[in-house]
Amino acid sequence: MGPARWLALGSLLALARLLDGRLVGEDEGGFGECDKFFYAATPPAGLSAESHVKICQRAEGAERFATLYSTRDRIPVYSAFRAARPAQGSAEPRWLVEPQIDDPNSNLEEVINEAEAITSLKNLGGKQALNTDYLDSDYQRGQLYPFSLSSDGQMATFTLTNSVPMTQSFQERWYMNLNSLMDQALAPQCGNGEDLFIITGAVPSNHKVKDRVTVPEFVWLAACCAVPGGGWAMGFVKHTQDDDIIEDVMVKDLEKLLPFNPQLFQNNCGESEQDTEKMKKILEMVNQVQDEERMVQSRGNSVPLSSTRSKRSALLPPEASEGRSSFLGKLMGFIATPFIKLFQLIYYLVVAILKNIFYFLWYVTKQVMNGIESCLYRLGSATVSYFVAIGEELVSIPWKVLKVLAKIIRAVLRILCCLLKAVCRVLGIPVRVLVDVASFPVYTMGAIPVVCKDIAMGLGGTVSLLFDTAFGTMGGLFQAIFSVFKRIGYKVTFDNSGEL
Repeated sequence: MGPARWLALGSLLALARLLDGRLVGEDEGGFGECDKFFYAATPPAGLSAESHVKICQRAEGAERFATLYSTRDRIPVYSAFRAARPAQGSAEPRWLVEPQIDDPNSNLEEVINEAEAITSLKNLGGKQALNTDYLDSDYQRGQLYPFSLSSDGQMATFTLTNSVPMTQSFQERWYMNLNSLMDQALAPQCGNGEDLFIITGAVPSNHKVKDRVTVPEFVWLAACCAVPGGGWAMGFVKHTQDDDIIEDVMVKDLEKLLPFNPQLFQNNCGESEQDTEKMKKILEMVNQVQDEERMVQSRGNSVPLSSTRSKRSALLPPEASEGRSSFLGKLMGFIATPFIKLFQLIYYLVVAILKNIFYFLWYVTKQVMNGIESCLYRLGSATVSYFVAIGEELVSIPWKVLKVLAKIIRAVLRILCCLLKAVCRVLGIPVRVLVDVASFPVYTMGAIPVVCKDIAMGLGGTVSLLFDTAFGTMGGLFQAIFSVFKRIGYKVTFDNSGEL
């Protein structure tokens, strides 16, 4: 960090107010008003995840580009923009943070400086990278949508949600690749560039800066030219190793290299109507860009030609090229660096102490409020329970009265029942005697016919027996007489026949 950056610090907060990075809600299908930065107003499909948030990056009251940001890796997944050629001018680096990523309930809708965010946001840095993550590390903040391609005064690109960790050499070659591709290959083959849609992204690796910000394994670029009848689509990949050259790939092959195999452009950027002749010309210019990169790389750390040096300095952000213009600037930076570091250390210590004091006071206040709330809750709960118990007792009184009355009536009925049983038992013997006396004539009168019948049957039997005896005796007597006369008659007959 050079002295020039501290001179710009006073105007930093005022300029930050011109930026507005709106978080797009999950209920919105795309990026809201930033859908215009995507081909057919359709964002890439298949890259959404729970840890990804959509940001519509704005500056000076207008939309500038769209970013899908990973709160898990603390780097952007991609940034999408329209590739109109930039206006000439310089830009001061203003690495700002997005308040609503770390604190969704924050009322700050504009991106702000990190120093200001410390005192106004909760959980700062919990889901996004901070400037402090890059201090005393081997990495710099490398923009996916570089300031050199921006046509809006280059201010909107200086957000940490548009940056990934890059080494200085890789950052220089990445910016040089993007500008060379845009000037020599992509924009010339797509009219004036108004119909050129660019998506630049990063694929995370397993390495992190200070165990917080993920270093990309490789960065990529996908371009779609939407000129009717003469469109095309191309992809580019650049690995973060220092000896790798940017590679050209077809968009379909690029999608296979990315996580989740997304579809970057709807209908593959009108694949059936793409102009193959323009794509051949693009590939020829890409070969020249690759040759230029090999020439620059072959020089290594040697002093480059003046033309190459000025070109590279123009492509670098001010913080990377600052202090190279003169030996005096380097000397001043060398002398001022220890004091700046000391001031930074004191500043961050003071901020950390104030932050901890604020958190402690907030914690104490919260505990006190929780205690008061708990006491009030218990008091209210006890009061409600008391009145509920009284109400239950009052409601139960009629029921209890009815139960007592029912028991009294039941007892009276039982007493009456016992009395009736006793009376019945006392009156049981006389009643039976009276019944028996009353029933005796009935039984006696009822027995007379039976007795008469039995007497009649006995008399009849006796008479019948007498008749049977009389007739039997007379019959026997007559039979005996008949037998005697029969025998007498036979003998007389026999005698008469002898005489003859």
